[in-house]
Amino acid sequence: MGTQNIANHGLAARYATAVFELATEENATHVVESDFATLKAAMAESPDLDRLVHAPVFSREDQAKGMAAILERMGASPLTRRFVLLLTSKGRLFTLAGVIAVFEQMVARERGEIAAEVVSARPLSDAQVQELKTILKSRLGRDARLDTKVDPALLGGLVVKVGSRMIDSSLRTKLDGLRSAMRGH
Repeated sequence: MGTQNIANHGLAARYATAVFELATEENATHVVESDFATLKAAMAESPDLDRLVHAPVFSREDQAKGMAAILERMGASPLTRRFVLLLTSKGRLFTLAGVIAVFEQMVARERGEIAAEVVSARPLSDAQVQELKTILKSRLGRDARLDTKVDPALLGGLVVKVGSRMIDSSLRTKLDGLRSAMRGH
């Protein structure tokens, strides 16, 4: 992680902490979490939105107009709107993805969940996601919050990362059944 990334992560963590505390005070954690999930998915699916958030070529006014329209269309809560537009007015919209990631970790920690990143060759079915959560809970003793991504470059199966560690071989054998089922589709 370069110096710039460390600085950006620190900035994202400060903003995430602020919005998490506000959401907790307002009993709006679920609402903000849902809004952030929608924004995260929209940024992943829309190169235009991702560019609006990250490209320095847009003025704060253009970013504010664009984000206000997106937040309106998705029916975001007043707290989410205020927060995202505050980030925009301060020229910090580029931290949004980092803020969302840290916020998700804070919510997971609050609920006693553990975050797991799952990368699969193909999208996982609901049944496969459920099976994976069951396996991880039996191994880790806590509910897992899965952040799933698809990487067609994987030849098959999936890669699971919990915190900074890859899944060890004892869990890997338990996942073989799930991998086999995925190859069969």
